[in-house]
Amino acid sequence: MVSGPGEEYGERRLGAAELGAELGERATLVQFSSAFCQPCRATRRTLAEVAGMVDGVAHVEIDAEDRLALVRELDVLRTPTVLVLDARGRIVRRAAGQPRRADVIAALGQAVRWPARG
Repeated sequence: MVSGPGEEYGERRLGAAELGAELGERATLVQFSSAFCQPCRATRRTLAEVAGMVDGVAHVEIDAEDRLALVRELDVLRTPTVLVLDARGRIVRRAAGQPRRADVIAALGQAVRWPARG
């Protein structure tokens, strides 16, 4: 996973309105995908598996082609792109390309540990 807390996004938060789904109680794994993206399928499986291992973690998949305004706002340049959000929807990690399961777990650990400020 590439960037850490505050390195790139400061206090930028995403909520249910932007995501089209509710945030996880503890953290949210957001995946930007596209229809013909082979690595997106493997990423979907990995993120769903990790989200299923940890109570309060949600996996939200967003079709990049359907959400171009959000893609541009967040500077998503390729699929899959994964954002890890803390409980408040703050972006704490980001990665482009297919992530390894261990990296997702480590990033998720950072999101859960990072203090969720109001």
